[in-house]
Amino acid sequence: MRNRKPAGAECSAKVSRRGLMNAAAAAAALTIVPRNVLGGARHVPPSEKLNIAGVGIGGRGAGDLDAVGSENIVALCDVDDSYAAKVYKSYPDAKKYHDFRKMLDKEKNIDAVIIATPDHTHAVIAMMAIKMGKHVYCEKPLAHSIYEVRKLTEAAREAGVATQLGNQGQASEGTRLVGEFIAADAIGPVREVHSWSNRPISPRGIDRPKDTHPVPEGLDWDLWLGPAPERPYHPCYLPFSWRGWWDFGTGVLGDIGCHQMAPIFRALKLGYPTSVEACSSGVNSETAPLASIVRYDFPARDGMPPLKLSWYDGGLMPARPAELPNGLRFGNADDNLYIGDKGKMLGHRLLPEARSKEYGKPPRILPRSPGHHKEWLDACKGGKPAGSNFDVSGPLTEVVLLGNIALRTGQKLYEKGLKLYYDGPNMKVTNFPDANKYIHNEYREGWTL
Repeated sequence: MRNRKPAGAECSAKVSRRGLMNAAAAAAALTIVPRNVLGGARHVPPSEKLNIAGVGIGGRGAGDLDAVGSENIVALCDVDDSYAAKVYKSYPDAKKYHDFRKMLDKEKNIDAVIIATPDHTHAVIAMMAIKMGKHVYCEKPLAHSIYEVRKLTEAAREAGVATQLGNQGQASEGTRLVGEFIAADAIGPVREVHSWSNRPISPRGIDRPKDTHPVPEGLDWDLWLGPAPERPYHPCYLPFSWRGWWDFGTGVLGDIGCHQMAPIFRALKLGYPTSVEACSSGVNSETAPLASIVRYDFPARDGMPPLKLSWYDGGLMPARPAELPNGLRFGNADDNLYIGDKGKMLGHRLLPEARSKEYGKPPRILPRSPGHHKEWLDACKGGKPAGSNFDVSGPLTEVVLLGNIALRTGQKLYEKGLKLYYDGPNMKVTNFPDANKYIHNEYREGWTL
């Protein structure tokens, strides 16, 4: 395994016996200690293969494993034998586990871990892997709460491991064209962006079921719950419909926002917003709303003016641009509309179509990606950081999850005549303390980050 060389690594050979004992004690306390101090998996030069483990392999994890098939898949972990059975057969030589903790403790040769479990278990798995010096690829959103995201980002940076979020579109040609059009001033300073997703992501706007069902054979329900509050098994949560339930998922915004907003954040150099507000089809303590609108206000930055970013889901859309002729569909099911002082851009095409044809492509100034998963593999072997490493995707995910806090407090904010004002560096809503309970979820007994 290959890590970036941390400050002071050249002195590691001179560490005293007492220093090594202190380092071991720190490791036992689960502090973040660079791998060159603690030891661990082997060094992997670019010409050799990584030993990769997958956690949560029955759904999206299967695709992630396939995308890194050039490496050694040495261990697989899933709490649902039936759902994972097909993937197990694809890697007959890989060791199989239900519990990721046992896998990481036992399989000392693991260099990197792919995590594609439900949102609520991302953080506990990723943090254990990072603390053991493993490289981490984690599906979006990076974690279930803003606090978890921040801690993972900090831990990965300190440990010097290679990371990547599973928002594959960040590696696309379209993302680069958006950045190049904006850099070329093709639509002038951008003051407004509208982003939407109209996919049918999981049942939403419903209450918790009152009936109970036996746990299917081969499913470890307690491990599936992980740090989430205990509740009886019900088939309405699995295998994919957990996304709409607040205890497990993060709704449409959490699921797709990290995809849709990645080009916006990159091209417009966004950081934390100053405020956020939301409206929806209804606030429910159990599930995300059927439809919602979230509006963020970002301050001026790097010579760019303040920006209003609006998110829509559940069939809601911004106003149709006048530059789009009748008979032409208004973008895709997931799309972005950029509004600048000198024009508009839908996705990565200028409006109207005549202007797009006249303008052509912007000057090519951004490096192209070798592929989303290849970026991560290269970084694991000592190459440059992947395009959606946690230092990039962590702040993006925090902003996405902040929108969910606005949704969950939406009715109270409306009644009080407020919107949320946010102190991003300190992870704190400054004008409505009740909202801060959503910054970090309480873990079930026996689970820690």
